[in-house]
Amino acid sequence: MTSTAETLGSSAPETAPAARSTAARLADLSVRHRQALAGGSASAVARQAARGRLTARERVARLLDQGSFVETGALVRARSGSDDAAYGDGVVTGSGTVGGRQVCVFAQDATVYGGSMGEACGEKVVGTMDLALKIGCPVIGLNDSGGARIQEGVSSLALYAELARRNVQASGVIPQISVIMGPCAGGAAYSPAMTDFTVMVDGTSHMFVTGPDVIEAVTGERTTAEELGGARASNSGNGNAHFLAEDEDDALDLVRVLLGYLPANNRDSPPEYAFPPRSLDPTPDDLRLDGLIPDRPETAYDMREILRTVVDDGELLQVHELFAPNILCALARIEGRSVGVVANQPMHSAGALDIDASEKAARFVRFCDAFGIPLLTFADVPGYLSGTQQEQTGIIRRGAKLLYAYAESTVPKVTVVVRKAYGGGYAVMGSKHLGADVNLAWPTARIAVMGSEGAVTVLHRRELAAAAAVGERTAADLRAKLVAEYETAWATPYAAAARGYIDAVIAPSTTRVHITRALQTLRTKRAAVPDRRHGNIPL
Repeated sequence: MTSTAETLGSSAPETAPAARSTAARLADLSVRHRQALAGGSASAVARQAARGRLTARERVARLLDQGSFVETGALVRARSGSDDAAYGDGVVTGSGTVGGRQVCVFAQDATVYGGSMGEACGEKVVGTMDLALKIGCPVIGLNDSGGARIQEGVSSLALYAELARRNVQASGVIPQISVIMGPCAGGAAYSPAMTDFTVMVDGTSHMFVTGPDVIEAVTGERTTAEELGGARASNSGNGNAHFLAEDEDDALDLVRVLLGYLPANNRDSPPEYAFPPRSLDPTPDDLRLDGLIPDRPETAYDMREILRTVVDDGELLQVHELFAPNILCALARIEGRSVGVVANQPMHSAGALDIDASEKAARFVRFCDAFGIPLLTFADVPGYLSGTQQEQTGIIRRGAKLLYAYAESTVPKVTVVVRKAYGGGYAVMGSKHLGADVNLAWPTARIAVMGSEGAVTVLHRRELAAAAAVGERTAADLRAKLVAEYETAWATPYAAAARGYIDAVIAPSTTRVHITRALQTLRTKRAAVPDRRHGNIPL
């Protein structure tokens, strides 16, 4: 027969000595600490290991600097009144350091009550959020929970709402990172959705509002947890997660790397790292950029080659790498200082902006702006993606989010137009008109209302029709002539430069130097903003 303690997921409590003398009281304390540190029962810990998952305390130990963890609430118990209620109530909370910098952390303990959210458990998590806000440090949630604790009814639901309110209060004030290391279902899924970054572990983590069993019971549709909200589906299919980790150690390493780019809070500056001065003369890597752009405008190339040449050590931490690959969002460093990079990727959909790309980039731009991280934009965009599906699913409203994000941002902004910058794509990708501080263009840039073929078709419809009446060859020759004239007159960066919309047309090999100098100049930038509660972004 299974004991009550086994059912609850805790080892049966040891019998404490009678607490009469000081020695007895110390012995009693030692017993209670041993119980708290043990977590769940041996069988519960074994089940966790069989699933390929670490325990909550093992995760915290691997995330934080050795010996830095200071636990809070270790002796908290569920409000059930039971003498054998497990210590900790299914969550490990406290603070420590990552790379010597302060963080707060909570780790749901799946070996105790399945990591479910009860009243005491929720109050511990909320208390950790409150502490992080008070001291101004990042908060990291390690999620592995069965959801709301049904036995505690509305008290469990109340704490989910309290947690969501803390997520909103902390938004834009301290970095919030969620790591999904097991199930995260129902109301529990909304808290990670409101944090800044979400990491999921391939094959062992799942996140969804409604599980496969309930879906089948209600709709008759059969699916699996992996198809519904597995790590890959959440990273590539719907963008609910920002990073895909191979295993739990990889996920925790990702968090440590990510924190290295971020400030402690919105009033602090991102960390600076010593970086050997780079030559202001073009290096061999710089010179390769002069031949990177294909002569044919429809030919693709990998934008990451440009980005890796410009940033320190060629290192890019891509955010949402598997989602909306037609736009790149990444954290990087220039001269040891963090920058946020947004760039069109011609390798996917010619770098056109669709709904997913717009929302992905808008959220990233707003994060960088909230935490004082300068924005570096590389544009090669044919415009917004056209089509019935995009129009009917809201490209106007949802595409406007990126316009709003750039226009709202006040951090230093440097933009480089590499090749195409057509129509609304030119305007939205960090244009001078949206408030960019320094706008550069390569001589290969094509800044125009639309591409030359489309423009000629619209502008010279009658002439082309008349030529077609004469013969196909005549029409083809006329079109080629008109296209060449349009490209010479308009498909260049010089019309924009003549109007001051571009500050300089530069050789590609000098891009790194120009960006470095621009960011140096902009370090003391100050921007006035309207006195208002907040804007109303087209959500």
